[in-house]
Amino acid sequence: MAMALDDMSARYATDEMKKAAEKVPEFIISADGHVDEPVDIFDELPLEIRENINRPKIMLDTRPKGGVDPKIRITDMDLDGVAAEVLYPTFVLGLFAQEQREQEAAFRVYNDWIADFCKGSPNRLFAIPCLPVYDIDVAIAEMQRCSDMGLLGGLIWQVPHPDLPLTSDHYERLWAAAAELGQPIHFHILTGFNYFRFKREGLDRVRGSVNTKTSDIFTTVYDLIWSGVFERHPKLKVAIVEGEIGWAPFLLQQYDYYYRRFTKPGHPSGEFAISRLPSEIFEDHMYLTFMDDYAGGQALKHWGDRNCMWSSDYPHPNMTWPNSRAFIARQIGDLEPEKQKRVLSQNCIDLYGLDIKL
Repeated sequence: MAMALDDMSARYATDEMKKAAEKVPEFIISADGHVDEPVDIFDELPLEIRENINRPKIMLDTRPKGGVDPKIRITDMDLDGVAAEVLYPTFVLGLFAQEQREQEAAFRVYNDWIADFCKGSPNRLFAIPCLPVYDIDVAIAEMQRCSDMGLLGGLIWQVPHPDLPLTSDHYERLWAAAAELGQPIHFHILTGFNYFRFKREGLDRVRGSVNTKTSDIFTTVYDLIWSGVFERHPKLKVAIVEGEIGWAPFLLQQYDYYYRRFTKPGHPSGEFAISRLPSEIFEDHMYLTFMDDYAGGQALKHWGDRNCMWSSDYPHPNMTWPNSRAFIARQIGDLEPEKQKRVLSQNCIDLYGLDIKL
């Protein structure tokens, strides 16, 4: 196991990168880390529910133990120089494609477990609860319950059930409740009715990991902006998680072009649910996380430093731990210090109102 982890984490640990890491601010926050849920997490649920929960096999012996043990997590964060982390599930991400009964039961158990996981270091470990949105009343109640436990916002499916598109009225009361609570809504890759549910071989492995995944992100961003969600709920904030950032300036540029084109006087397509440029709406309401995106990192010199947040993805196989500073240096080491600060910590602090004590 040690050799596998050493090989994995040494990718950017050259002497040159370590020297470059000195440019990185001392205080950094990962806006997207993960936990590895214990194998017995759902043992308390009735058998008829447990039997229907799809749990993929995860090779825990190839991963650092901070995914399951919060004390080891803090030790590993200190080793990596990470002040705080925002946490998401691992296999529970796949349960956003479960049926309603199983999803509601599983999410409640997971949310209780992750709240306990964070209790040992409440000023360094912060978690996003999972919200089942088949029934919006259930989702709102769970978001409020989790907020009372100190969890942040809520994670919902990025690719909704086909009968419940994000452009429908189904979510209106959830958007309103999240805005009123000041709790951001999150969309993590591989949640919901997406390509990851199906076996992928050959070209389809890459097609799913790049083309389909990015298309799913585009659809989420498009549906939220163009359906007028933020016009109706001006206090709502949203985070698109683990989708990288290099695509965003191009997409928003295109949205702005067609908004201007189709809102010219007399144009037959001139009636939209939004009253300003999509890029302006994005800047006021949406956040993105990135880990391995050199192109996106270079774009931060001109765009997005107030909307993007770095993440380590610990303890997943493509994580940056324990050489995150060297990895960051490669991505944004030449970014001006104030922008680095925003991307590496301040945006995350501002979005969640974090109070971090080392």
